[in-house]
Amino acid sequence: MKKKSAPKRPRRAAGLLGVGLDNDDGHKRVTTGESFAILGGSAETHEKMTETVVKTFEELKRRRKPLAAVEPKELAEILHRSTPR
Repeated sequence: MKKKSAPKRPRRAAGLLGVGLDNDDGHKRVTTGESFAILGGSAETHEKMTETVVKTFEELKRRRKPLAAVEPKELAEILHRSTPR
């Protein structure tokens, strides 16, 4: 008799997208990584978004959690703490 396997849960995909809208120098800024993309913004804004994402993924690594496993509220808190002031 065959054993019935448990139904597979759909795999969650996750990624972060940062869009900067304050660019007035005509430069096209794009930074991508395995689970993120940062598009546009002034040099300062793009740099802050990049730093925020890097620090966020460092924190997720410390917590040993993949992005797809983090609840939105927890992610928002991590992003807030990771944003340079």
